[in-house]
Amino acid sequence: MADPLRVLVVDDQALVRDGFSVILDAQPDITVVGEAGDGEEAVSAALTLRPDVVLMDVRMPKLDGIGATARISAETDARVLVLTTFDVDEYVYDALHAGASGFLLKDMRRDELVSAVRTIASGEALLAPTVTRRLIAEMVDRGRAAPAGRRPEGRLAALTARETDTLRLVARGLSNAEIAAEMFVTEHTVKTHVSNLLTKLGLRDRVQAVVLAYESGLVVPGSAPSQG
Repeated sequence: MADPLRVLVVDDQALVRDGFSVILDAQPDITVVGEAGDGEEAVSAALTLRPDVVLMDVRMPKLDGIGATARISAETDARVLVLTTFDVDEYVYDALHAGASGFLLKDMRRDELVSAVRTIASGEALLAPTVTRRLIAEMVDRGRAAPAGRRPEGRLAALTARETDTLRLVARGLSNAEIAAEMFVTEHTVKTHVSNLLTKLGLRDRVQAVVLAYESGLVVPGSAPSQG
């Protein structure tokens, strides 16, 4: 039997930490190895405890979740799952560049929390379509998305036509199954395309791929993806 997934829960509210910990510890394949109430504590705990997944709040004292995510991502192999409300967290977008592998809304169901931890630990990124739409809106509001007509940056030239099509669909927040249906291929083929494009672009996961797709101008907010 595989060792249980090691999770570090980070939030400045003790009640929230306790609630998440109880839910996760109830799972046979997950164990909460520690908790932290601010970003500095989170970094210290991550370096000491070496968790597989860190549940990271954004707004905290001493060091916020973005700064903590950047340090944890740079100094450990832990994958960071950001907890956010999106409606009030102004800096969530920056967490992507800090190395976050996914997002969860704080009003999620307990089964969604458990599933998210397992997904992140397996090496996948977690970026639901609803979160993708909010992320894109945030990018547009801040002027971070490339304007229409801008050519994708040079690094995208390394992709094949099918990999480029796959990236466009990933940027829409589609799952592998949905991409397979759109492209009339198997899920295995989609996984291969995703793996190849991430490797070629030097990206950690699908979250970073979404950001690159919009920032480079490959995909323009509000446009339909083209198939090659």
